[in-house]
Amino acid sequence: MLKPGVLHRRAVGEIVHRFERKGLKIIALKMIRMNKTMAETHYAEHVGKKFYQELVDYTCSGPVVAMILEAESAISKVRRLIGPTNVNDSQPGTIRGDFAASTTLNIVHASDSTAAAEREIALFFKPEELCLWDDGNHSWF
Repeated sequence: MLKPGVLHRRAVGEIVHRFERKGLKIIALKMIRMNKTMAETHYAEHVGKKFYQELVDYTCSGPVVAMILEAESAISKVRRLIGPTNVNDSQPGTIRGDFAASTTLNIVHASDSTAAAEREIALFFKPEELCLWDDGNHSWF
């Protein structure tokens, strides 16, 4: 998910391009405005942490771009591309290293496990919104 800061910086295309360039296939993509209930559900594992309310408020402050990316080892590929959550640990060349200015107001979220991905996909997308497609198993990368 690309958070409001990405849209404010007009960087959606550049970040999506990085995912595609790495060989990740987009099977769902949409821009939405998360309401408080949806954001609280999405970040439920952080309830009680000092940054929780600021994170929910930030996520609801503008539109987000939700997407499902598919590839072998997609979760680990995406997490390497985005870099560590703490922006001070994010290296230049990663999405967070190049675009994020604050850990709390981070610009991107990525699932950290298959279980989290399944839960988050169900939160953002109906099954009929997924566009499963075959690229002919071409190895363009």
